Amino acid sequence: MNEIPLIVTTDWLAERLDDPKLRLIDATVFMKFPEGGGPPNVESGRTSYEQGHIPGAVYADLLGDLSDTDSNLPFMVPSREAFVKKMTELGIGDDTYTVIYDQNALVGETVAASYWASRLAWQLRYEGFDRVSILEGGLQKWQAEGRELTTGSSSYPTASFSGQRRTEMLATKEDVRKAMDDEQTVIIDSLSPEEYAVGHIPGSTNVFFGAHADEKSKALFAADKLRASFESTGALDPDKKVITYCGGGIAATWNALLLNTLGQSNVTVYDGSMNEWTSDPSCPIVKSET
Repeated sequence: MNEIPLIVTTDWLAERLDDPKLRLIDATVFMKFPEGGGPPNVESGRTSYEQGHIPGAVYADLLGDLSDTDSNLPFMVPSREAFVKKMTELGIGDDTYTVIYDQNALVGETVAASYWASRLAWQLRYEGFDRVSILEGGLQKWQAEGRELTTGSSSYPTASFSGQRRTEMLATKEDVRKAMDDEQTVIIDSLSPEEYAVGHIPGSTNVFFGAHADEKSKALFAADKLRASFESTGALDPDKKVITYCGGGIAATWNALLLNTLGQSNVTVYDGSMNEWTSDPSCPIVKSET
């Protein structure tokens, strides 16, 4: 299979669960928001995966194995060597195709978005692997439809992973500085309107990553509604470049993926996002007028 959709349905996946070339990945990480406010607590989804996952799925640890643990910022991309080593151990390689899902695991919020899955999919494409899809609605939609779950752990045979890193898919702090004054680059803040109002990168426009799917069914909105979310920003102009960012480079990959589905291929993700930007006093911040 040379090409698969960027986003696949539960029906599509159910028909292929027995395909020996399929590699199914649970990429869940939990972000739990304290009742009194403040930053979220971030926890691995491995235990939850072991308690119930789609048959055949293996767990990918974005919190540890697939982030640069030597960085002072969370979730920065690891070295290519470390990433490829883990992918081959999980069975993802040149003769396979991959579907990634998560549990929409933003505890304390009602956001419907598979942003952990999109983060891993983006990392795979960044390292040169294209046969990867996101499961629409993730585990919650699968389970709500009464589909089978299994417990424990699964595994695949090790694989051979080639491809070349696509550096153009990742934006650095310096890239964003230049883009602030570039009319041919659209900078999209993927955080909530409230977070955007508190402080954002100059010149950026707000498209909330959690506004693209139904909160109950977890199904994506129709393409015309998705298009309307981005159209006014200029991000769908094929002659322009788009940089997406968020708090830590996770939700930004969800907006980037949806832009890809709408035909915009020139999208990069600011990996450091606001975690990095706000830690540098020389980086300007603006607030929305109230």
